[in-house]
Amino acid sequence: MLRSSRLALAVFVGAALLAGSLQAADKNNGLTKGTPDLKSAGALAFGPDGILFVGDSRGGAVFAIDAEDAKAAKANNELKVEGLDGKIASLLGIDAKQIAVNDLRVNPVSKKVYLSVSRGKGPDATPVILRVTPKGEIQEVSLKDVKFAKTKLPNPTEKQRQEAITHIEYVKGKVYVAGLSNEEFSSRFLAIPFPFKDAEKGTKIEIYHGAHGRFETKSPIRIFAAYEIKGETNLLSAYTCTPLVKIPVSELKPGAQVKGTTVAELGNMNKPLAMFVYKKDGKDYILMANHARGVMKISTENIDKIKGITKHITGGKTAGLPYETIKNLKGVQKLDQLTRSHAVSLASKDDGLSLTAIELP
Repeated sequence: MLRSSRLALAVFVGAALLAGSLQAADKNNGLTKGTPDLKSAGALAFGPDGILFVGDSRGGAVFAIDAEDAKAAKANNELKVEGLDGKIASLLGIDAKQIAVNDLRVNPVSKKVYLSVSRGKGPDATPVILRVTPKGEIQEVSLKDVKFAKTKLPNPTEKQRQEAITHIEYVKGKVYVAGLSNEEFSSRFLAIPFPFKDAEKGTKIEIYHGAHGRFETKSPIRIFAAYEIKGETNLLSAYTCTPLVKIPVSELKPGAQVKGTTVAELGNMNKPLAMFVYKKDGKDYILMANHARGVMKISTENIDKIKGITKHITGGKTAGLPYETIKNLKGVQKLDQLTRSHAVSLASKDDGLSLTAIELP
């Protein structure tokens, strides 16, 4: 009888400890302390409590990392760091030619600018996370003994591994991941609840590509941004060559096959690099950086009324939502919103990379 009582007590204590640890994990967004096994660092995004999400294409996973940077601070609208690549190289003890900056995002709480960096080239490159303070100081974010969580992607592409994750965003309790899979419909969205649960099947995406004159399922979404259209959250998604497509979040269900609505054709022979939605003078705009067509300011007016482009757009012409090219912004590789009035851009210049706060056009 005594032995049974001891066994019951042990089971009770074990269950209580497990429940306590689960409650603690939930309170900490499901994060536990350790060292994340990042194979690469690409797409970045921020979630609640300053949590940093990192896309690891080589490892086929998304990490949530507590960078311990959740103290509110004032942004510096005059931020300017010239020769950024040289300064990063000096910090990491490597030649500037051996560095690649993969993504840039602003922590909306601390206003520090985060960079995902490859140290070295090819399969031997190591991932590094850096941040730039409002004063322009460059700091390496330690990945040792930090609070983190990891979720593996189902069936990521093997042939084009770097495109297993092309962009990520945190929207209303979920991490949305764009990229390629090994499936027949290779272009897909994943919607992963946070705190992390196992990633379910993604949504298969089909779009009409005006510059190519056909429906496509294999081209990856390069970048996307969340935008409310008549009270419904949509993901505005940009592809190479450069269709801009709206996809309602409500349709992004596991295993579903969705047709996006192409709301603009922004020119062929072009790759979108970064974008976000902002408000100016009471109107909403999309600011998009491109590798061949400069920085575009795209109007969202009447986006709810556009039926969608379904005809071949020839000769490099554009169609759909109107835009203007911001001529004084040149060589921009990455950008993100800093404040209501300013963004931060990473631009290529003759003397290297420049990180600069710019006024929203």
